[in-house]
Amino acid sequence: MHKAPLRAFLSRNPFPNGLTDGLFYREKMRAIHRIAPQRLRDDTRRPRVLDIGGGRSGLAALLYPEAEVVTVDVDPALAGQGPAGARSVFVCADATRLPFEDGAFDAVTMFDVLEHIEADGAAAAEAQRVVRPGGYVLVSTPCATWRYPHHGALRPVCPPEEELMAEWGHVRRGYAESELRGLFGGAPERRASFINGFTAIYHDVAFSRLGRRARKLLYLAAAPLAAAGYMLHHPAGRGAETAAAWRR
Repeated sequence: MHKAPLRAFLSRNPFPNGLTDGLFYREKMRAIHRIAPQRLRDDTRRPRVLDIGGGRSGLAALLYPEAEVVTVDVDPALAGQGPAGARSVFVCADATRLPFEDGAFDAVTMFDVLEHIEADGAAAAEAQRVVRPGGYVLVSTPCATWRYPHHGALRPVCPPEEELMAEWGHVRRGYAESELRGLFGGAPERRASFINGFTAIYHDVAFSRLGRRARKLLYLAAAPLAAAGYMLHHPAGRGAETAAAWRR
C-alpha cells in the first residue's frame, strides 16, 4: 500500500490550468508528496486515512489511492465534490470534535485547514488523538510571512489581501515554525516549503483582477523565472507556505 507516484499524483491537480493558474497548487502537491511517508503500514492491511477539510480537493485519496479514506468536512454540501476517482467516505463533522475512536487511523491529513479554524489547538489535538501510535499527521499551511500579492508591483491589479482571506475563510494569515511545533508537540519528522519568490508571481497573477488574455501574457513573460524557481526549489529553502509530517 504505497503512495501514488509523483507524476501520477501531480497529474490529478484539481485546480484548472495546472501549469499557470494552478502552478501554486502543483507546488503544494509536490511538497505534500515529499513529506508523505511511502507506506502507512508495515503489514498487508489496508491503511485508514482521515482527510480533514478535504471535501473539495480529495488530496488524501489521490495521494494514497489504495487506502480507505474518510473525508471530514463541516459543510455537508461538499459531499461528493472531490475530483473524479478520488474514493472516500464523507462524514459531516467539526474538526475540533471528531466522531472517531482514539487511534482509529494510520494517518490524518490537514491540507490548508488549520488557518481556517479558530480553535486550531483543539483541531490539532483531535488529529493526534485519532491517529494510531506510529501513525502520521500530515499538514500544509501558509507561513506567518505569507502575503498577497507577494510582489508589490502587482498590487494595483490585485484584490486586497483582506478581501481574499475573507473569501477563503481564513481566520489567520499562517504559522511560524514555532507555532506549528507548539500545536503538534515538537518538530516535524519531515518538512518541505513551497511557493518561492520566483514562482509566487504565478500565484499573484492567478488571483488578480486581470482578464484571461492579460494573465496569459504575464505568465508567458514570467515563464523562465517561474520554471527555474519551480525546478530548482529545495524543500528546505524559503517559501510562502509549508508542508510537514509528524509521527505520533
